[in-house]
Amino acid sequence: MGLPLFISAPVLFCAPQGSKGNIMGLTDITTRLAKAEADAGRAPGSVTLIAVSKVQPNERVRHVLEQGHRSYGENKVQEAAGKWPGFRTDFPGVDLHLIGPLQSNKARQAITLFDAIHSVDRPKLAHALARLAQEEGKCPELFIQVNTGEEVQKAGVLPGDADAFVRECRDLDLPVRGLMCIPPVDEEPALHFALLAKIAARNGLSGLSMGMSSDFERAVALGATHIRVGSAIFGDRVPT
Repeated sequence: MGLPLFISAPVLFCAPQGSKGNIMGLTDITTRLAKAEADAGRAPGSVTLIAVSKVQPNERVRHVLEQGHRSYGENKVQEAAGKWPGFRTDFPGVDLHLIGPLQSNKARQAITLFDAIHSVDRPKLAHALARLAQEEGKCPELFIQVNTGEEVQKAGVLPGDADAFVRECRDLDLPVRGLMCIPPVDEEPALHFALLAKIAARNGLSGLSMGMSSDFERAVALGATHIRVGSAIFGDRVPT
C-alpha cells in the first residue's frame, strides 16, 4: 500500500495593513498628485494632500507619519482629540484639518485642536466660532462648505446663498480661506469643482478644498488647493 499523498495549499503572505502597503499608497498618491500639478501647469507642491485618517488604527497613521507626511484630516472632534495630541508630541509640524461636520457645542475644542476647519456651513456655527475665536485669541483657517449638488441630505450652504454667507463670515472677522464641496456620487465631479471655483473667484477666495481618491486630478486641473485622500493611502477603514 503506497504512502498517502499530501498536497499542501500554497501559502500567501500579505503585509499587514499599516506596513508596506501604506508606503506604496502614499507614494502612489503623491506621484499622481505631482503629475496632476504638472499637467495643470501648477507649481510643484501647490496642492496640499490631506491624508484622511478617520477610523484608521493608530499604527497605520503612525506609519504614514514616519514617512514624513504631515497634513491629516479627521471627521470627528472626539476621535481627533484622542489621537493627535500624542502624535503631535512625537511628530512636530502636523497640520490637522477637520473635514467632517462640526456641532456648535464642539466648536471650542475644535478651535484649539485643528489648524483648519473645512465644514463651516451655517450662521449659528459661524457666530459660535467668532465668539470663541475672540475668547481663545486664535482661530483655524476656515473653509465654507457649499452644497453644490443641492442635496437635501448633505450639509453646506446652497450655491445661491454662498456669497451672502461669505460676507457674513467676513463681517464676523473670521479667517475665511476658501470653499469646500463634496460632489454627488452619481454626477460628474468636474461640474461641481468648476462651480465651486467660480463662487470662490467672485468672492476673492483662494482656497479650494475639493477632490478625493477617484477624482482629485480633475480637481487639481480646476484649481484645488487641498485634496482629501483616505483609504488609498491607509488601506480600507476599520469598521467601528
